[in-house]
This record gives sequence, structure tokens and C-alpha cells, in this order.
Amino acid sequence: MIQHTHDRLLIVDFGSQVTQLIARRLRELNVYCEIHPFQNVTPAFLAEFDPKAVILSGGPASVFEEGAPRPPEQIFEMNVPVLGICYGQQVMMHMLGGKVERGHGTAEFGRAYVTPSEASLPLLNGWFSEGKEQVWMSHGDHVSAIAPGFEVYGTSPNAPFAITADPSRQFYAVQFHPEVHHTPNGAKFYENFVRMAGFQGDWTMGAYREQAIASIRAQVGSKKVICALSGGVDSSVAAVLIHEAIGDQLTCVFVDHGLLRKGEAEEVVSMFRDHYNMPLIHAQEQALFLGALEGQSDPETKRKTIGGLFIDVFQKIADGIEGAEFLAQGTLYPDVIESVSFSGGPSVTIKSHHNVGGLPEKMGLKLVEPLRELFKDEVRALGRELGLPQSFIGRHPFPGPGLAIRCPGEITRQKLDILREADAVFIDQIRKHGLYDEIWQAFAAILPVKTVGVMGDGRTYDYACALRAVTSVDGMTADYYPFSHEFLGETATRIINEVQGINRVTYDITSKPPGTIEWE
Repeated sequence: MIQHTHDRLLIVDFGSQVTQLIARRLRELNVYCEIHPFQNVTPAFLAEFDPKAVILSGGPASVFEEGAPRPPEQIFEMNVPVLGICYGQQVMMHMLGGKVERGHGTAEFGRAYVTPSEASLPLLNGWFSEGKEQVWMSHGDHVSAIAPGFEVYGTSPNAPFAITADPSRQFYAVQFHPEVHHTPNGAKFYENFVRMAGFQGDWTMGAYREQAIASIRAQVGSKKVICALSGGVDSSVAAVLIHEAIGDQLTCVFVDHGLLRKGEAEEVVSMFRDHYNMPLIHAQEQALFLGALEGQSDPETKRKTIGGLFIDVFQKIADGIEGAEFLAQGTLYPDVIESVSFSGGPSVTIKSHHNVGGLPEKMGLKLVEPLRELFKDEVRALGRELGLPQSFIGRHPFPGPGLAIRCPGEITRQKLDILREADAVFIDQIRKHGLYDEIWQAFAAILPVKTVGVMGDGRTYDYACALRAVTSVDGMTADYYPFSHEFLGETATRIINEVQGINRVTYDITSKPPGTIEWE
């Protein structure tokens, strides 16, 4: 990475699934920050990094368990603002003389409402204008006694110490997650914190672009790069960014695995060959992938099968490109954090991603992932910075494993064909009603059940499908889109009438968490 002169904020990672959302919130405020796992944050590191402020993330551990992660005590001796989030609050209290307990009916997961105390706090400027604030909770343990010097500034039904602070030492601690989208006023909370800490807000997407280009050039040198192009926003922005950095040293590879949406392959090939004039290899490998997936029902087996075949295909293509030493991918942080702990902290694996980890070792290629620390909204901002058209930047996310993870149970060519048609009708409906840009992601899933139906004078026994549409900002949390019953009824009628093989339509109203956006 190129050197910078920005004031730095340090985020100490204790393994929360949403740690990087803190960084995203800060980058929205044009504040430079870095995430480092707690075990790497040593006194020597702190002295060299010299943060202007510190944030302690959430995490899955319990502070009172043997070997529970802790920050170094020096963090509390640096005379800089420190903010503890969830586990970060608990470890602050534990280390500074408070008490943390488990049980007693005080666990909270999902939405909660915090009520302010009588005392005011500059950190809460712009909060509690209507008497209480919606926040997002995710904790089993709770603070039962605050540390000496701290006062209570907000409570929730199950968190009597939801907001605590010792303003004289610039220590602040909250039980909820202000970084997630479902704490609606969370951005204001972080804005207050960084302004109190004296940050000027001079870190921009333009600066990120310059840094990324310099980093790509330094990493690649004169060697060639092959880019795994899916046609989605992520891989496309990565391709355009890398192409800006190294030009014709980049060759894009589009693998058609037979799991794409209707008309997608033609659209991708046309866009990159004709519009962007990039070298593009169109690998038509439908038979290879579908043959290996036929009859597979376990979600992890599907993902790993697809991942393994991608490696084989890319290896074959790379062997045919002289000087190809690097593989470029549009991997984003949500992909990374759901597979491994991004910064080396103790987070839990939710699901594996075909494009995260393992590729370079087997292929003998080094990995170029310029978007690895970004979220989808940031990728779109970078795409705008690079001049990509809004119509393209605004496309809904589409996973690498494609329709395979929207086909729970066994995969067959017939089910994929049915699913493609149902999905196309659903998206067409969303576009016709002018809802596409309001929705983060929408798709149909074909269910591994058949149901009895009556069509005309006959009995049918066909598949059921589920429609999924969610709102989100970053993909880490999501809520279902509140379609009208009229829309759902009209869409269900169209799918049943137009798609042979489906006789029942359902709508998925599960949020993330506890569900994921995709079905598998």
C-alpha cells in the first residue's frame, strides 16, 4: 500500500461478524481506519500505529471465560477516545473494574429500543429526539456493574447499561451495534465520535481508487493477470479498476457454468467484449458443472464442487496464457467474513464461498483482490468513480455459485430451467412496478417439495417456489421488502400461468440475521 498522512483510527477486532461495518461507517465519514485482530495489537504495535482514537469491536466470546480475548491495557493509557461495542463494552467494563454476567433473561437479539438517562453526552447529539432510539442488539452476556468513573446514559429493557461513558477519560461503551443498518441513527453516533476525536474527514473513494491502482501496479509489475468475471457488479468493477491499472496485461475469463440467469451469458460477453474492449475468454463449461452437480443436495458440497471446478477451469485457461501469474477476483468483505475471520479474530464460519481462499495454493497463481475490504455500497461508489453507467452499477448482487444455491435439495437441469423462468418473471414484475432500485436483491428459489394444485379441470403435482426480496445497505444485515398483497398476488399468478412446473408461490419474510439472504 502507498504511504498516507491521514489521521488513523484503530479498530480492534474481537471476531464480530459485523466488525467491518464499523470501518464502512467510518469511511462514509471520510475517516481513515484499519482493522487489526486483537492478538496483533501489542504495545509495540500501538506505539507505531499511533491511533487518534480506538474502537473495540463485538465478538462471540465471553469475557469471563479462560483465554477470552482482551486488548492490551495500554489502550486505556494512551489518552485517546476509546469506544467499546457489545463485547468491546463488556471487555472494557471487565478490565476497568466492572462486572459482566450471563443469564438472568437479559440476552437480546434483533431490534431493541434505548431510552436516555437525564444526563447529556455529546456522543449522543442528534439522538433521542423522539424519546427513544431503535438499535440492533446481539448479545448473550450483559454488563451487571459498570466500572468506576462510568455513568449510565441510556438503557434498554434487557440492557440496563446500554450506553455508558466516562467522559473525563474519553471512554465510551455501548451494548448495541450502531454500525448496522438497523440501528437507523448509527451513522450520527459514529459521526459524533470521530468529530469528538478530532478527525477532519479527508479519506475519499477517489483516494481509495488511487491507492488501489498503485497497490495493483506494485503487486503485479509486468506480469499478466486473469480476472474471474461473473458479470456481476463486483467482478466487473474489479476488472475495470485492474484494467485502469495495468491495461492489456489483464485477460478476463467468463465461465458459463450453466447456473446463470436467463440471457445473462449473452449480456456479459457483449458488455465486456464490445463495450469495454477487454480481452475476454468465454469458457462454456455447462456440461462439466451440471454433470458434477447432478443429484447433489448438500449446500456445502454444492459450493465446494463449484469452487473446485472453477479452479480446474481457471487452471486450464491460465496454463494457456503466457506470463499469467495472478488471478483477480471481485471478492468483497461480506464474502470473506462469512467464510473466515477477516482480520484473524475468532469469528465463526457461516458458509464457505467459492471465491474465498484456497485458489492460489492449488493453481500456483497469486491473488489480486482489490475490493476485498469493501462492501457492496462502496463498490458501487467506486464504480461511479471509475465511470461505469448507473444502470449497470445498480444491478442486484448475484452469487458466484449462481442458481445452485437457489435450488435447495437435489439439482437437476429441469429444476434449473424452471427456476430461470420463474426468476425472470419475478424480476420483470419488480421492474414493471418501478421497485428494482428500492430493493437490494431479489430472486426466486425452487423448493425441494411438490404440491398438489388444481389448474383448469385437472390435478397438478408440481414444484413450489419461494420469492425473496430484501432491503440492505451492505449485505451484512437485511430485511424483507414489504411488497403489497396485490403485487404478490399478481406475481404469483404470472409465475403459475407462465412457468410450466410451478403450481405454488410463497414469499420469504425472514430477516438477516437470523436467516441469510440466499437460501443456501
